[in-house]
Amino acid sequence: MNEYSKKMLKVPTYTLLREQDMDKLPVLDVRNLGIDFGGLTAVDSFNITIGPTEISGLIGPNGAGKTTIFNLLTSVYQPTRGSILINGIDTKGMTTHKVTKLGIARTFQNIRLFTDMTALDNVKVGLHNEIKCPFVCSLFHVPPYQKAEKRATEKAMELLDFMGLADIADQKAGSLPYGVQRRLEIVRALATNPSIVLLDEPAAGMNPSETTELMHQIRRIRDTFHIAIFLIEHDMNLVMNVCEAIAVVNYGRIIAKGTPDEIRQDPAVIEAYLGREEGKAEC
Repeated sequence: MNEYSKKMLKVPTYTLLREQDMDKLPVLDVRNLGIDFGGLTAVDSFNITIGPTEISGLIGPNGAGKTTIFNLLTSVYQPTRGSILINGIDTKGMTTHKVTKLGIARTFQNIRLFTDMTALDNVKVGLHNEIKCPFVCSLFHVPPYQKAEKRATEKAMELLDFMGLADIADQKAGSLPYGVQRRLEIVRALATNPSIVLLDEPAAGMNPSETTELMHQIRRIRDTFHIAIFLIEHDMNLVMNVCEAIAVVNYGRIIAKGTPDEIRQDPAVIEAYLGREEGKAEC
């Protein structure tokens, strides 16, 4: 066991790491995270640790602070207190593009594709870090730039094909069906070569068959790219069937953390979703 792992054992971090991740540096390590907006505390004492190949879920009632937590993890918001480590590096004060380079990528609750660009070009946007040419090279399309552009196109097509989207590569993103746009946004996130992908309600707007397909794709992404996945989702069937560990938040604080079976039976979770009286009856 390495020194980092020994240190982690001394501090409760609300984690259920996969067995193969136990002796590895966590891809995401969050300690006592909180943010205040004026006099309102939106997130408080949020702790979570995610291993390099773990699929975890973040659930809770509407307004519980889930998307705010994702915005903190990706430096859209700067925390009022606490720390966020990505692959062991503290992200304090970093901009969003800097934390992306550390290995974190995300999708959004409200799809944020470039609607007037093709699906292929949307994915190539995620590959911008791989094109190592000076601006003047791109301006005049000199051979080094053309070579880098060709590599980016080939990799983007490979990623689209992985998600079954190669046939829509030349279609404008805004013309695609909603479920396809959701999958395209995941492809663009994968193009940044992440260590962990945050999926904000990836099944929103999908029909049952699309959701089932997404469930399989999430597992394939983890197993193929050997990365972690952390998702927010209201579709409990997807969450319970794909996640190995689940954290439940209410009013910006974790109220439960465990396996899907443990979460199903947790009285605090039942109460948060159904209310006190219903929760008692359900228990």
